[in-house]
Amino acid sequence: MTPIQCKLGRTAIGWSVRGLASKAGVSPGAVSRFENGKDTYASTISKLEAAILATGKIRFEGKCVCLID
Repeated sequence: MTPIQCKLGRTAIGWSVRGLASKAGVSPGAVSRFENGKDTYASTISKLEAAILATGKIRFEGKCVCLID
């Protein structure tokens, strides 16, 4: 998952930075840092991606973010 995919996925499901952080078990600062392209631990990225995918509303295909009906 890329930073832009994270932001697009998060906003597509209606989550704020704080909402995603809460669901992923990371700090809001970690979400912001990742979405702004700053260095981020791989484990943090995995948690963010897992939280978004767990909704069943989003999937990532290559560089695309797809909404699932």
